[in-house]
Order: sequence, then C-alpha cells, then structure tokens
Amino acid sequence: MLFLCQIIIDISISNMTSKEIRQTFLDFFASKGHTIVPSAPMVVKNDPTLMFTNAGMNQFKDWFLGNEPAKYQRVADSQKCLRVSGKHNDLEEVGHDTYHHTMFEMLGNWSFGDYFKKEAIQWGWELLTDVFKLDKNRLYATVFEGSEADGVPMDEEARREWLKYLPESHIILGNKHDNFWEMGDTGPCGPCSEIHIDLRSDEERAKVDGVTLVNQGHHLVIEIWNLVFMQFNRKANGSLEPLPAKHVDTGMGFERLCMALQGKQSNYDTDVFTDMIDAISALCGKKYEPETEVGVAMRVIADHIRAISFSIADGQLPSNVKAGYVIRRILRRAVRYGYTFLGFKEPFLCRLVPNLVAQMGDAFPELRKQNELIVRVIKEEEEAFLRTLDKGIRLMDNIMAKAADTKKISGVDAFTLYDTYGFPIDLSELIARENGYTIDLAEFNVELEKQKQRARNATAIEAGDWLSVGPDAVTEFVGYDTMTADVNIVRYRTVKAKNKEQIQLVFDRTPFYGEMGGEVGDSGWISAGDEKIAIINTIKENGLPIHIAERMPSDLQATFKAEVDAERRICIQNNHSATHLLHAALRKVLGTHVEQKGSFVGPDSFRFDFSHYEKMSHEQILEVERLVNKMIRANAQLQEYRDVPIEEARNMGAMALFGEKYGNSVRVIKFGDSIELCGGCHAPATGAIGFFRIISESAIAAGVRRIEATTGFRAEIMVDNMEETIGAIREMLNNAPDILTAIRKTVDSNESYRKAMEAVQQERAVNLKNSVKATAQAANGITLMTLRKCISMELARNVAFLLHSETTATAFIAAFESEDSKPCLVLMYTDDLVAQGKDAGKDIREAAKLIQGGGGGQKFLATAGGKNLDGLAEAAEVLVKLATGK
Repeated sequence: MLFLCQIIIDISISNMTSKEIRQTFLDFFASKGHTIVPSAPMVVKNDPTLMFTNAGMNQFKDWFLGNEPAKYQRVADSQKCLRVSGKHNDLEEVGHDTYHHTMFEMLGNWSFGDYFKKEAIQWGWELLTDVFKLDKNRLYATVFEGSEADGVPMDEEARREWLKYLPESHIILGNKHDNFWEMGDTGPCGPCSEIHIDLRSDEERAKVDGVTLVNQGHHLVIEIWNLVFMQFNRKANGSLEPLPAKHVDTGMGFERLCMALQGKQSNYDTDVFTDMIDAISALCGKKYEPETEVGVAMRVIADHIRAISFSIADGQLPSNVKAGYVIRRILRRAVRYGYTFLGFKEPFLCRLVPNLVAQMGDAFPELRKQNELIVRVIKEEEEAFLRTLDKGIRLMDNIMAKAADTKKISGVDAFTLYDTYGFPIDLSELIARENGYTIDLAEFNVELEKQKQRARNATAIEAGDWLSVGPDAVTEFVGYDTMTADVNIVRYRTVKAKNKEQIQLVFDRTPFYGEMGGEVGDSGWISAGDEKIAIINTIKENGLPIHIAERMPSDLQATFKAEVDAERRICIQNNHSATHLLHAALRKVLGTHVEQKGSFVGPDSFRFDFSHYEKMSHEQILEVERLVNKMIRANAQLQEYRDVPIEEARNMGAMALFGEKYGNSVRVIKFGDSIELCGGCHAPATGAIGFFRIISESAIAAGVRRIEATTGFRAEIMVDNMEETIGAIREMLNNAPDILTAIRKTVDSNESYRKAMEAVQQERAVNLKNSVKATAQAANGITLMTLRKCISMELARNVAFLLHSETTATAFIAAFESEDSKPCLVLMYTDDLVAQGKDAGKDIREAAKLIQGGGGGQKFLATAGGKNLDGLAEAAEVLVKLATGK
C-alpha cells in the first residue's frame, strides 16, 4: 500500500493528463480501503423523481435512505452526471463561459456509517496538497455557521479539523443555503464543508483577498470539492433528529480539478476538451479562438457531444418526450451552432464520436461497447434536423429582414416556421435573441391555439343525438369468452363523417371488440328473424363500444343475435398473440433494451415497432423467427388474469407497453415466458397461431425500428410465393438442379467482365495521366496540371493517384462536367507540398461553394461535387490560385 502511495506522489503533477488525474483519485481512495465502483448510468431508469443522474450520490440513494443495506462501508467512483433540466438548468450558459457543462464527471468518496469528518477532511487535504501538490495558500474551506431555526450549532467539529491544515483566515462560515445539504424535503441531511481554490494570478491575489471572492461567482475562485456530513434526518414536520449512523458523501468536479492541476483558467483549455476542440477545428477548417462566436460554437459542440453520446450509451434515445426530448434538444443545439458558425452542412457530430471513445472509452467502457449505436443514432438525428434547419434559418433571415425596423418578429411568422416547416419555437427565440430581435410569443400562442382548433374541426363529425331504445346500461363485453351473444340495442344515432352517413349502435352486451391498443375492431353481423345486418366495424368512444352498422335495423326493440366474423377475429387474435411472442423473442436476441413503441394488429398481418438502434442482421431475423415458431410449436396455453391490481401485475413481471394507460386493475396475458399487460383478444394457445413469418424489418425513426409480419394461412401464402419465385429463377437458369451454383457461375462471369472493364479504366487513366503531364505548366515553383474533360469522378481520382505516385512539387486540378451533368472537382497535392502546409481538403471546400456543393478529403487528395455548373470555371480558377498562390 505504501508503494502505491509513493507511485501516486511521484507523478509529475504539471504533466498529468485527465486520465491520470481520474486514476490517481481512485487509486488514492483505494489505498484508504475504499471499494472502487463503476459509474451508474447517467439516465435514471427506476426513479420517478429523476430523469438523469445529477449528482454522485444518486446511485447510493437507497443506502442513504435505509431502503436497503449498504454493500460496502467505503466507496469511491467517478460518476457521470447531467444537469440541463429542473433547477439545474444551465444549458444556455454552456459554451459561453469557462465552467458550465451539460455532462460532467463527479469524483466522490463515501462512508456509510464508517469514518466521518476527521478522516474526510484529512484525506481531502492529503490528496489535494500532498498527492496533487496544489498550493496550500490558494485553498479555502467553508464551514456551516449553524441554524438557530433548526437548532443546529456551528459545525465546530469540522472547523476544528480544518484548523489543523488551514489558517483561520482561510476558513469561512457559510449559511444554510451554501453549507447545509439536504436530499429532499425529508430524509438524510447535514452540514457540508466546501473546498475552494483561487486560480487568479499572484498580482490579482495581492490586490483582492481571495477570501472575499469565495462563493461570489468569480470564475477563477471556484469550489472544487464538497464534503457532506450526513448526520441528521429531516422529519415531515421539518424538525431534525440525529441519524443512528453517520455518513460521508463527497463530490469533486473532475473538470474543475483538471483545470486547477493543469494550470488553466478554463475547463475547456484542459485536455478533457482540447482534443475534441482540435478535432472539431480540423473538421470545419477553422481556428479555435476562445472569445469569438467560432470559439463558443466549438465549446458548445465539445460539451454536447459528451452528453449526447453518454445518454445514448445508457439507453436514452432522442425523442419528443421527457428525457428523450432533453437529449434531442442538446443535440439540435449543437447542430445549430455547427451549422451557423462553423459551416457544417452535413452530419458532423457523428464523426466526433470516435474521438470521444478514444478519450473516455477506457474509463467508461459502455462508450466503446455502444460506439456503432451512438454513431448511427446521432447521424439519423442530424440528417433529420439539418433538413429542417437549413430551410428554417433561411426563412428566419427573411423574417428578420422584414422586421428590421421594429426588431420584433410577429407571432404569425414564428408560427408559420413552426407549423409549416417544423422549426422549433425555442430555436427561433434563440436566433432572434442573438440578432437583437424578440418574438411576439402571445401572438404565437394565439396561432397555436387556432391550429389546435383546426385540427379538432378536421376530425369533427356531424353526429345526431343519441336516441334511447331501452334503459341505459353499461355495455358488458363478453368477447373474451364467446364470439356470439344475444344482445339488445340500448341506443343509436346517425353520424355523418366525410360526407358519409353511418348508423351507430350501442348494445347492452357485446362480443365485438372495439378498436383499441393497436388491435382493429371486430366486424360481423346482427340478426333477428329474417333480417341480417352487417357490422362493418367496432370502435370505442369514451370507453363505450360503438358498432357501425350498414343500415338501421327495422325493429329496434328486437333481441338480436350478434356474431363476430370468427374467421377474421381468429386471424386478428393470432396476430396479436404473435406480437407478444415477437416482443419476447426480440428481447432475447437483441437485448433487454428492446421495448414496444407501438403496434397495429389486423387480420392479414401486423406491424410491431420497437426500440433498437441498428438494422437487424439476416441472422438475427432468422433467429427471431425460429424462436417465435418454437414457442408456437410448444403450444403454450393462454394464461389470463383479469382485474389484477396493478402492483400485483408488476410483481408478476408483466410488461407495461408503450403509450398505454392502465388503471388500478389490469388484465395480464401470459404465454410461457411472455407476460404483458394487455386488453386485447388472444389465441387460446400459441399452437393456434400456426406459423410465423417476418415480412420486413425497417427503421421508422432514430432508434425505432418496425417489423411487419404475418401468421397462419397468410404466412403459408408468403412461403408459397417465395417458392414460385425460386421456381421462376430456376427456369431462367435453364432448370439448373443447383440454383446457387448456377447463380455463382453467372456472378463469376460478371466478375470477369468487371475486371476486364477495370483494366480498360486503368489504361484510360494512364493515357489521361500522360496527356495531363504533357500539358503541365510551372507556377511559383509548382508544377500545375489540369484536367477539364472527364467522364467520372472515379476516373479523375485514378489520374490523381497516378500523378501523386509519380511526381513531386505538383498540384493536380480536375474541374469537369460528369456524364450525369454534375460539376465535379478533384484536387491533389504531392507529399512535399503537403509538408509545406498545403491542404487539399480545406482548399476544395472553399472552391466547392462556387458550385453550390460540398466536399472534403485528405490533405493530399480531396473531391467535391455540386449543383451549379455555371460556377465550375470560377471554382477551377480559385483552386489554381490556392494551389499556386497566383
């Protein structure tokens, strides 16, 4: 243990990287008998009071509350935290100052009924001064001054401990707001002692005493560590009582600690962020200058990519609701800054993920594990928002120009952006504010309400009054147990919807299932005597089953025999039961992150939407099909539990589905391992489903995929059609007995032709290269070679590669119209020119503006395409000037 401590102490503090700082903290507390635990997920899954982990103690909440025993007496970790909502809403400050962040790390050590103030303060001081070698004269400690209202005296114990290390002038008494920490309105709480550091220059410190700036908002006199001593329990009446066991809960801002140890005056100047800022700078081709809009944008992106990536890695996808909306808002803020100030017109955040993984993947392996997932989700979100952003910002510019005199944008214009173009109102406000404009939000809200009214009118129906036939009664649904029943009409009405008249009937009891939860409504017949009337559909309105009939019965007082179309219902319920089996199979094959996000169950097929972040492989689809069909063959009997208390259902392991609302009593459907809350109709046993086939698997939103599938007879037809297709292919191959071999021969023949074509292309490239070399010109010590006619970008690139390998001090420029009438640019610099500072990627991006396009590549070779042929000649001239300096 002593050897470990010596290693820590011998580290060169001035050269410590952020990785070394984090590890030194953990190693130090490991040497003090602490168990090092991994960070809890940043996204909170099982606490309705929190969307995100916003403090290091969140994962130990139940230990502090006594809901479960502490597994360890001493713990230390580095916890991922996110603060962008609720009272911790600093989003608009992020990037504009030196220390606000969305995602941040909280280094912490905890004692659960073990050590207390003496050790916490002693070890805090030892780590900061003996191990990290911080200047003792720059450190201050705050101590709780006491509260007469709570009957708590000054924390003399903490003050006495601090006097062992600090002069009295560096110990500051703090009030209840700053130095008494509470978990909530009730529960464990206690005084805390903050450690602050003064990072100002010696000259500034000589002018103003640092003690006067503690907790005064100075960006260089900052709190780096908070030691919380939980020794009381706040009761419901507000009084405090001593806890039987005292705890320590500390939190140190990792980014601030790195700033102090690396001698910086901004968190963004530490290596926590500099590598990412350098990567952003390289991507956009702009220099990082902290005090400019470009600098702010780079800081925003460097911060936000962390919050977005960690959230996705922890299972929270961007969406329009709750935690997902927070992540989408952060992502869109980053995209907007990149678009406006850095010139990014294509997805770029996704290209930064590998840099983040390289930097933080060792400390947080979930990043490396979910790397591909993170990239895919971010890219989809960027592509969707860039389409909105591009058009919206141009429209916003026009709107601001129209309101230049008043600097006030009308609510009508802001609403048009929102309603017609999907441009978020908070983004409109942000752009307006940055340009000195305001938006008439009152008028915007009026327009928003008008829109809601229009939507209501669009779905309005012209309904006649309900006419009673017999005494009103609550309709009894008997359709779970039977598909026929004797019924009486309770009431009826005529309804006009979309210029069609419907007859709507309500029965005293019904076997017809009303459309709900994704399952279509039943159809069938009612009959009395010789009269038989078709029931076209069954819907629910305010919980009331309403039967849509083809015509009005002649005798409303008759008792009718109601018959559900049994063949259709059986297909529907088989498909519905198959969605449950599919859900269970997906979770087994893809992982427990899979959750149902919606469904539609009809008689012929069904669709099932679920959370997943990448396209399913062919093997995964086959495995899911096999699992579902295995469950079908097992013929698991339907186990149905009606009117089960919701808590009892949850204890059974029943899954609540996306978008469903559940009352105090629910219905539980169980087939083998599949247990779900569901109100729909189901097969009596899985064997009744017969056969299951997946029709398609596709993406419908970022992180949400859709499977379309079918069962039974329809699945058999699907297989028959596949057999017919295979038969047709066999005929095309002259009834070859081995289709695969025949196809392989055809492919091989095509491959031979392709290679021959490649040889021709290579020969063409060599000829074109020789032609280009023959017309080379010298300019400012550079050999300039140009190509103005070419059939394809690929051919021009091949010429560039040949010239690159054969020449020195050469710049090659191709500017031509491709076969499909698109302007194309290719720029190549030989390695010696690149060594002198030439950058093809940077230069071609500049020229690409003239052809209304974009491009990029490496420093030695870059390409660009565009839309504007008229700008091709000027783009070529720009490349010549950039290449030769003339």
